[in-house]
Amino acid sequence: MIGYYTLSQMSINMGSLPPPIIKKLPKYPLIPATLLGRLAVDRRHQGKGLGELLLLDALHRSWSLSNKIAAFSVVVDAKDENAEVFYKRYEFESFPDHPQRLFILTAKLDKLFSEPNDHSSY
Repeated sequence: MIGYYTLSQMSINMGSLPPPIIKKLPKYPLIPATLLGRLAVDRRHQGKGLGELLLLDALHRSWSLSNKIAAFSVVVDAKDENAEVFYKRYEFESFPDHPQRLFILTAKLDKLFSEPNDHSSY
């Protein structure tokens, strides 16, 4: 196996989000999201850009299903500081109360995947 990831559904406690985002949301206690879990590349294949390909594939799958499953964002738990830096390169933001738990809004994915553009900058 060269690499893999998992996607599953979860809920985010509204109070754990940054205040500017909370202001834009309906007042529900829980917000649906997609959890991107266990994204990994075999050590023998690291450094070849496969992590980026897996991440973009996971984000595209999440985005394409977000209207059907009502996901507000994609969430990931960074296992260490290197992983946190990796996700932040793709515009993931940290939860205020849990810095190694990050999210990207589905609205950002709309912009990324619905507009024709060159994704090579990612």
